[in-house]
Amino acid sequence: MKKIVILFSAILMGLSMQAQETALNKNARVSFEVDGVCGMCKKRIEKAALNSKGVKYALWNVKTHQLNLIVDERKTTISEVQKNIANVGHDIILKDKKIVAPTKAYNSVNPCCKYRDKKVVEDHKGMKGMKH
Repeated sequence: MKKIVILFSAILMGLSMQAQETALNKNARVSFEVDGVCGMCKKRIEKAALNSKGVKYALWNVKTHQLNLIVDERKTTISEVQKNIANVGHDIILKDKKIVAPTKAYNSVNPCCKYRDKKVVEDHKGMKGMKH
């Protein structure tokens, strides 16, 4: 009887561990908003995302500020990817909070990429279709 209980417990533990592994998606589609204003921001944001272990695809839209990702959740977390993007100077806007880029990182971006400056944002609105 004791052997049956031990065997049953081992099977349950094995099934539990397998269920946890399958809960993580190797091709999770994720999107969230990232602040930026131009093509240079696009390159920086996408590069920071793609340099995160487990990110397979990253595409940021200059107009909507939407970042679309395909992520292997077994290798990274979304919060880790967001941290990497913030660390290159871009704020992340989520439904319930905002992840603000460190001041040093934000100050390191090109002057034309200062998305917190209303004048820079307005200047970019007048440059529709132009890349820089």
